[in-house]
Amino acid sequence: MKILLTGATGYIGKRLLPALINEGHEIVCCVRDKNRFQVPKSFLPYISVIEIDFADRLSFNNLPKDIDAAYFLMHSMSNNSDYESLEIEVAKNFNKLLKNISVKQVIYLSGIVNEKQLSKHLSSRKNVELELEKGNYNLTVLRAGIIIGSGSASFEIIRDLAEKLPVMITPKWLKTLCQPIAIGDVITILQKVLTKESTYNQNFDIGGSDILSYKEMLENYALLRGFKRLILVVPVMTPRLSSYWLYFVTSTSYKLAVALVDSMKIEVVCRDNRINQILNITPISYKESIQNAFQRIDKNEIISSWKDAMSSSNKRLNISDFVRVPENGCFSDIQYSKVKNSTIVINSIWNIGGNNGWYYANWLWRFRGIIDKFCGGVGLRRGRTSQTKLKPGDALDFWRVLYANKEEGRLLLFAEMKLPGEAWLEFKLIENTIMQKATFRPKGILGRLYWYAMSPFHYFVFKGMLKTISDQKK
Repeated sequence: MKILLTGATGYIGKRLLPALINEGHEIVCCVRDKNRFQVPKSFLPYISVIEIDFADRLSFNNLPKDIDAAYFLMHSMSNNSDYESLEIEVAKNFNKLLKNISVKQVIYLSGIVNEKQLSKHLSSRKNVELELEKGNYNLTVLRAGIIIGSGSASFEIIRDLAEKLPVMITPKWLKTLCQPIAIGDVITILQKVLTKESTYNQNFDIGGSDILSYKEMLENYALLRGFKRLILVVPVMTPRLSSYWLYFVTSTSYKLAVALVDSMKIEVVCRDNRINQILNITPISYKESIQNAFQRIDKNEIISSWKDAMSSSNKRLNISDFVRVPENGCFSDIQYSKVKNSTIVINSIWNIGGNNGWYYANWLWRFRGIIDKFCGGVGLRRGRTSQTKLKPGDALDFWRVLYANKEEGRLLLFAEMKLPGEAWLEFKLIENTIMQKATFRPKGILGRLYWYAMSPFHYFVFKGMLKTISDQKK
């Protein structure tokens, strides 16, 4: 079967793709930026890649006419403050693209929308559903609440809060009920409804076996990890304060924090579990989903992470627009160092950031991350998805990986912290010498003043970092 997979670089799409390939399907992957789409070579015989931005009809390319089914996995919650209009436009363009193609089924992953008053986020999901119902295909809608899995936004927020705060003074929405579901169960359901005629033109709530408050979810997580946590719920914390609380304590962006706080006031509990009977599945418990997530983390086998989505930054960019480092009108700091063992040095570069830090003056990096958070940036809390692997599109603290070729010995990063300009950091192995180049393209007078003010720190930090990397012995 030939399947169109939108959102192929997203958290769900990356996990669904190998599952569909294992079932023998041919997958047409829709991506906005091909440079971000990196898959194992073993996948290549089973996929084709089309570059489409569904928010821009001018980007539409010719789509194969023999598509049998499609997955709609596109969301824009943290990309734009006016994401409601953007998501409707994307759904309309999706329908226009499929208008002349005989697609039997479209499967849409939405949110649970059973309350009379919905948040902006959930209301947008519902409106997209209504728009997709106008398409000339059979629509299957799966409505999920909190998705728990290694790298999921919900799991990472719970993890950040429970791991970092022994005492929490929390807003009253922590008493709101929800029905979390494991990412493995979501993927299974997405697979099993494919061509299942009994699910055509219907919507289903999907959830795990437990109904819990957000407070209970935090407490259960802490219990599984062997922590003692005191959680105090107060009624006086406003939505804005709640958003700041999430933003500063966790790795989430402020826009996402606002949307999440708005939605966390709404109960997301399944109406029924009829989808489980139709598909003959038994979703696992919240406890099991947490345990499964840590099995992935402990083995460094996180397939996808919300942090790697472009929505985790404050910029809307295509990697291809920045992969060529400019020279005109730019400032640069270039350092060189001889290396004795190039393999060790390259491995050190590929392990940079996250839990490993930046090898020199880490306190200054952390301080820069704190300043960035207070300025509305991403800070350092995103870390990295894998501790040993890097690929284009990955988030790396407050950088974005633009290019990563270990055999070539070149790593190129783009800054996503708040800056009066644009910045790149490049590592490149040239024979037995490692080059480290920091490039800054200033924006106006403020950008130039920033570079001159930071130059002494750049020289000190970058020189020390390169020396530490080149001196690595194991």
